[in-house]
Amino acid sequence: MLTDRSAESNADAAIVVGAGLGGLAAAMRLGAKGYRVTVLDKLERAGGRGSSITQDGHRFDLGPTIVTVPQVFEKLWEACGRDFHADVKLRSLDPFYEIRWPDGAKFTACGDTDRMVEEVKRLSPRDVKGYLRFLKDSHRRYVVGFEGMVAKPMHKAWSTIKVLPEFALLRADRSIHGLAKARVKDHRLQMALSFHPLFIGGDPTNVTSMYALVSHLEKEYGVHYAIGGVQAMADAMASVVRAQGGIIRFGEHVDKIVIENGAAKGVQTAKGERLSAPLVISNADAGHTYKKLLKDTPRKRWTTPKMNRKRWSMGLFVWYFGTHGTASKWRDVGHHTILSGPRYEGLLKDIFIKGKLADDMSLYVHRPALTDPTVAPQGDDTFYALSPVPHLGHKDPVDWQAMKDKYRTKVADVLDTLIPGFRDHLTTELIFTPEDFRDRYLSPFGAGFSLEPRILQSAWFRPHNVSEEARGLYLVGAGTHPGAGLPGVVSSAEVLGKLVPDAPIQHENIRMAAE
Repeated sequence: MLTDRSAESNADAAIVVGAGLGGLAAAMRLGAKGYRVTVLDKLERAGGRGSSITQDGHRFDLGPTIVTVPQVFEKLWEACGRDFHADVKLRSLDPFYEIRWPDGAKFTACGDTDRMVEEVKRLSPRDVKGYLRFLKDSHRRYVVGFEGMVAKPMHKAWSTIKVLPEFALLRADRSIHGLAKARVKDHRLQMALSFHPLFIGGDPTNVTSMYALVSHLEKEYGVHYAIGGVQAMADAMASVVRAQGGIIRFGEHVDKIVIENGAAKGVQTAKGERLSAPLVISNADAGHTYKKLLKDTPRKRWTTPKMNRKRWSMGLFVWYFGTHGTASKWRDVGHHTILSGPRYEGLLKDIFIKGKLADDMSLYVHRPALTDPTVAPQGDDTFYALSPVPHLGHKDPVDWQAMKDKYRTKVADVLDTLIPGFRDHLTTELIFTPEDFRDRYLSPFGAGFSLEPRILQSAWFRPHNVSEEARGLYLVGAGTHPGAGLPGVVSSAEVLGKLVPDAPIQHENIRMAAE
């Protein structure tokens, strides 16, 4: 145990709280730097929100399903002297996804500009020029916002201040939905060009237009699926950590981060065990880190009242279910489908501003068996249907114990427009509500993606990767810079790698060997 080691011999020890994708990436980066890493997680397997549950032969991938910018994973594996593609099998998707509207219109997204122009022309011929202009907008924001900021430390105010002139030129103060409205006039296309921030917890009518960069990421790098799901990626990351000599302990709930004389000294588990290390990385939600894990530590900036006043991402109602004998049914339904509800702006306002559970909804429907036969018994299907809903921090939060079954029925009615008669084929199911996100993932207010990525909650304004509350404490994951989503949480570990020096004992051994 770490507690048995002297302070001197303990100098190369590091503890990572949480085995989500950000925590595992952090452990890999630290292992490559020579640290002896111990990862602690309250769940029973790796992945955090990207983990899975297998039930009655169906594997339910609980969180992210789309892999974009695989280069961030390739760089992570390369830093560890390994080949990502030797450990993880990615499948490129074409098309990426299909959007359907209540009027029967469809929009099929892919990476080919000519095909996308034809999709736009079919919906609204007058908007083709505006769409092409939006693509240029997307590329410019990618250069500034992704290449220029994502994997770079932003804990110093100057890092943000110096990009403000470019932000002003790009009208970063305008929302992504506002940018889409300025480029195309068709309401359906406005939705199709602006909904992407929902997948990292942002309200498209309020988050910055810099998120137009997602359209460029999709076009340039494609949309991929990992065979075995994101769980397979998490398991591969855990294998690298162990190969580096790291230890991963599941079923370990960290109760607090131990701070002495303003410096991190380790953690204490809910069982009362103390593990010592001068380097602690929290992959727990930033809100949970500051409100709970540092509950005994006076804080200067990230106090509990300040964290409570922040704007949090929406909650999620996710219905996971299996169907029997349906592999050859619903042939027009692909791997990823978005069912847009009858309202767009009004529904977003209900979810993010009013905190109201509306009768109408938009759904993201995942049907992975078309790409990955390992998710379901032969001839069957595994689905999940995700509906954005209010988080639990609003004035009158939804009582999901009372509403879960009623809302399930409403979701089923909408799904019947996509996969008619599916209820007759149901074999197994599982439902997550914001209460499950709160209890399973320790997410404040049951928010699906931590802090909402508004412009004044991004970069320097977001909880920093290097904590100002205690020396030796760092943050990775969705709640810190650069934010949620697979590229974001993995890039947060790349930022960590730039902030933390090589392990001191390893460095001393190299010096001695040279002498």
